[in-house]
This record gives sequence, structure tokens and C-alpha cells, in this order.
Amino acid sequence: MSDTSTENAETASPVKGGAAPAASGGPRRPPSTWRSRLYRWDLKASPYAYIAPFFLFFGAFGLFPLLYTGWSSLHKVQLADLNSRTWVGLDNYTNLLQSDFFWNALKNTFTIGVISTVPQLLMALGLAHLLNYKLRGSTFWRVAMLAPYATSVAAATLVFTLLFAWDGGMINWLLDFVGIDPVNWRESQWGSQFAVSSIVIWRWTGYNTLIYLAAMQAVPHDLYESAALDGASRWQQFRHVTVPMLRPTILFTVVVSTIGATQLFGEPLLFGGASGSKGGADHQFQTLGLYMYDQGWMIGNLGKASAIAWSMFVILLLIAAVNMLIARRLRKNG
Repeated sequence: MSDTSTENAETASPVKGGAAPAASGGPRRPPSTWRSRLYRWDLKASPYAYIAPFFLFFGAFGLFPLLYTGWSSLHKVQLADLNSRTWVGLDNYTNLLQSDFFWNALKNTFTIGVISTVPQLLMALGLAHLLNYKLRGSTFWRVAMLAPYATSVAAATLVFTLLFAWDGGMINWLLDFVGIDPVNWRESQWGSQFAVSSIVIWRWTGYNTLIYLAAMQAVPHDLYESAALDGASRWQQFRHVTVPMLRPTILFTVVVSTIGATQLFGEPLLFGGASGSKGGADHQFQTLGLYMYDQGWMIGNLGKASAIAWSMFVILLLIAAVNMLIARRLRKNG
């Protein structure tokens, strides 16, 4: 056989029906270019780049101050000399537990929280129930509900300070009109706490009303129709349909309002005037927030103020834990 025929035989196509020779090393992938590498890197890194600003700001303005405050609570630090620190361990916390002012502030925080939270949420639930029905000018009423929330704390407190004034205040004028002796709202124990709570109620009732209203509008109308066919009145529908369906929302507002009451600061500070940081002459409405401010910025004991801040943080963690347990039990019962 000639060389030409041998070469043609070697280069000839495989016989039909035969298996094609396997390529060595498998199929070849196209060479990776800088564009493909950049595309793959973009797919992996873009999500982290999008959420990085949040974690940067949280670390700078949230996590670092929290940890720095915890570290300062273990030292004796004075506002006049921040560079001088003395390690005291848990002495600041021990002094808090032995301080009558701390327990007084904790008690005032609890009582003001109850006085302001319970009426506030009950009123919000009732107003949301009224707004849930078709009313004329419903948009106007919803905006009106949110107007107090948009008002600044300083403006609202100034108005209520004038209303609860000892001499010439409208509240005492109304009391005198019905034959009741005027009350020194700023100096009395319960009077001052009621006055501060009224500011909180006025500012936050409309906000919670809109939250309840949004939750009510998500309740299926079939439930109300079935209850109406069974002869349930509107009050019975509210008790047996609306309230059970709003349990998660009610729990949420209770927790948020409790957290807000624990951190209450602006209203009692401005209401007290010159003695606002001390919560009145006898500390009758001094909250934990005011006590922390008084220790840190008025007295200058930043170590003790940091301990108060971390005590408030622990209280908030306990509130969150109770919320989680209650929410888990509600889900099991539901």
C-alpha cells in the first residue's frame, strides 16, 4: 500500500455506527477572560457591598458605643477628666443596687409606663375600631391621628406644661369649675406622673391607632359576615373576631410601648423645668433616663451613668425575652 493510501486511511472518518474517539481531558472550557472573572466576582461581592453601609454605621454608632459604655461602667470615670480611668469592677452596679434613687427611678419608670401605656393602647384600639368602618372624610381623620406623633416633644411638652400649670392652667380651672381643689401637678407624686403620662398618651395614641387600623383591614371580611349571620352584634364581633385576630399586633404595640416607657426622657425633662433632670424637687417623676442623664452630665459620674445605661439595656433584653415567650405560646395556642 502506498504512502498516500496509508495517510488517507489514518485521516478517514470513523465507520458509521462506531463510537467517536473520546477527546483527551474532556471538553475544553473557553479561556477565562477578565470580563468573566469580573462578572463572577460581582455576583459574589455585590450583596455584601449593598449591606455593608448598614453594618458600618451600626458598628460605628451602635455596637461600638454599646461596648464602650459597658467598658466604662467597670471604671470610675469623671466627665471633667475622661483620660483618667480607675478600674472598679462591678462597684458601679453594686452602688446602683444599694441606691434609693435608682430604685425610685425604676419604680417611677414602671408606674409612668403603666399609666401611659394601658390607656394609650385601649384608646388606640377603640379609635381604630371606629375608623375601620366607612366614615366621611376617613383620610382626614387618619391624618389627624398621626398629627400628634409628628409634633416635636418640646412643643407638646410646652403646651401640656401650660395646661397643668398651678396658677392659671386650664386643667386646674376645670377642676375649680366643678368644685374640686386645684392640684399642684408638678410637685405632687401622682399628679406629676399623670401629667407626664398624659403627654405620652397624646403623642403616641394616634400612631398606635394607625397600626391597629392596618391590622384590622387585613382581617378577612368572611369572618365578620359569618359572625353577623350567627347573630353577633358589632361589640361581639369586636370581642370574638377582631381582638383575637389582632393578638400579634397588640403584643407588638405592648412591647414597643414598654420599650419607649423604659427609655422615657424628653417629656419629664422638659416638664420639670429647672429641676427636670432630677425629676422634680423630690425626684417624684425621675425616670431611669433622667437618672442616667443627671449622673452623667449634671454630676459628671460617667462610670455610674454607664452602669445605669447597661441596666436599662438588660431590662430591655428581659422585655424582649418575655415577648418571645408570649409570642411562641400564642403561636402554639393558635
